Amino acid sequence: MNAVELFLLGRTLMKIGEAALPTEGIGKHTTSVRTVMIVAGDVRQNPGSAVGEIAARTGLPQSAVSASVARLRTAGAVVTEPDPADRRRMLVNPAAAASERVEEVRAATVDTALATALDTDDPERIAALVATLESLAAELTPQVLGRLRAATD
Repeated sequence: MNAVELFLLGRTLMKIGEAALPTEGIGKHTTSVRTVMIVAGDVRQNPGSAVGEIAARTGLPQSAVSASVARLRTAGAVVTEPDPADRRRMLVNPAAAASERVEEVRAATVDTALATALDTDDPERIAALVATLESLAAELTPQVLGRLRAATD
């Protein structure tokens, strides 16, 4: 596999993941699912961060991070509070308890989206592919991105 093939695979997997997420009742948003997921992951790994810090770590524009934080706050996934050291900044933390919407998203499986993408109804094929993806996910955790960024900086 070369770099282009890996990049395209990642994009395909991202699109299948987006298709698997439940969207009923959430309406249209200006921020992409990808951006919101990146911000949510960063907040879980770095609780108590300001929007600017999240933007610096993720490489996303501060406006995209702010929009994602607003969307996550509406969904009940994060809470914000003023920074005691600088009341102009807001600190972002994961919500203490997952909202109904967050639980719904976390419970969503990729099986149906994979079956649609692969044009198959073979449950054994889907189960095998899901097991392969779970194995990859165990190895390629969000922490590997930090090491990758550090090596390329």
